[in-house]
Amino acid sequence: MDIQGIKQRFSIIGVSEELNRAIDIARQVAPTDLSVLITGESGTGKEVFPQIIHHFSARKHGQYIAVNCGAIPEGTIDSELFGHEKGSFTGAHESRQGYFEVANGGTIFLDEVAELPSSTQVRLLRVLESGEFLRVGSSKVHKTNVRVVAATNVNVPYAIQEGKFREDLYYRLNTVPIQIPPLRERSEDIPLLFRKFASDFADKYRMPPINLNDDARRMIVNYKWPGNIRQLKNITEQISIIEESRMVSAEILMRYLPDYSSIKLPALYDKKGFVDEQTFASEREILYKILFDMRNDVNELKKLVLDLMRSNPDNFEFKQEGAKVLNNLYSNSDSLLTPVSVQVETKPYVPNQVHIQDTDEIVEESLSLEDKEIEFIKKALEKHRGKRKIAANELGISERTLYRKIKEYNIE
Repeated sequence: MDIQGIKQRFSIIGVSEELNRAIDIARQVAPTDLSVLITGESGTGKEVFPQIIHHFSARKHGQYIAVNCGAIPEGTIDSELFGHEKGSFTGAHESRQGYFEVANGGTIFLDEVAELPSSTQVRLLRVLESGEFLRVGSSKVHKTNVRVVAATNVNVPYAIQEGKFREDLYYRLNTVPIQIPPLRERSEDIPLLFRKFASDFADKYRMPPINLNDDARRMIVNYKWPGNIRQLKNITEQISIIEESRMVSAEILMRYLPDYSSIKLPALYDKKGFVDEQTFASEREILYKILFDMRNDVNELKKLVLDLMRSNPDNFEFKQEGAKVLNNLYSNSDSLLTPVSVQVETKPYVPNQVHIQDTDEIVEESLSLEDKEIEFIKKALEKHRGKRKIAANELGISERTLYRKIKEYNIE
């Protein structure tokens, strides 16, 4: 079956190259028994790919069991996965088979695998390497023949550095990696997904489907979608139910997009698309690059306005308005840009007697990264009235990192 047929079979919407690549890898690895690790942000639809792998494998007639490792308490996860013997712990009134025993000859999908406790990681590694496991409270070795597909939204290499995930288990699971792209990197797919969800909810609630006007369509394409497909689906459902108008404008859509108009500091993402708290210094470097790019952009704007003023030598009022625009622009630049003083004669206009003075002045400002960091932290805390959690989100760092920075810089 080709990629388009797989999309139809599993109701996958999208045309982006990254999505097609992920589907193609799943299709190619399916006939093998190799372990697969699926990575991607929460809400990107990782749970569909283990189903594709199972469906196109020789195990498709066997059991397919999906296990959310993060939803099972640490005290019972071993029993759920590997089973237990009667009397092995309080409440174990009879023996019980675990998922690895039940799914013998089939496929197990371990979602949120990075949430497994260290002791369970050791047991899982043994199953992957030898197919052997022990029930809780038993010394008898059991054998199983199970294909393992795992998924996580955690930056596993960073978890390994923190001692939260075993490196040998990572390499055993990551025999074939599949990276699911976030929705913000699939901008061409966003309108398609919106139409699909709108049509589904129209059928579900027996109402006409909602549509986007041009401004709203551009808005959903440019939005970052931190919750990915799950967030897009939820917002589409909310609008379908709440709004009476079936034509959604940008003003309507903005009510449902959290922090659409807020300006946030850039967050540095690694190649896997995950945020690392230890990259705050690199984030500042990115911020300064953006600020200097803004400076260049406004200087280009300055040149454009000056050129327009010079191209209309006989229009005195046009020159006056242009001078006002430039002076207003640079008076509010907060020392980011090189100021420009534009002066226009106020006496009656005589050709060739209007003088536009373009002077570049050097403004002394601190280029210390530490000073700028302190400044941003103070502004964020002042903006949110000392609420550290919200300020940390605004800065793109964790609350713990913000607390450490406040103590380090002795910020009141």
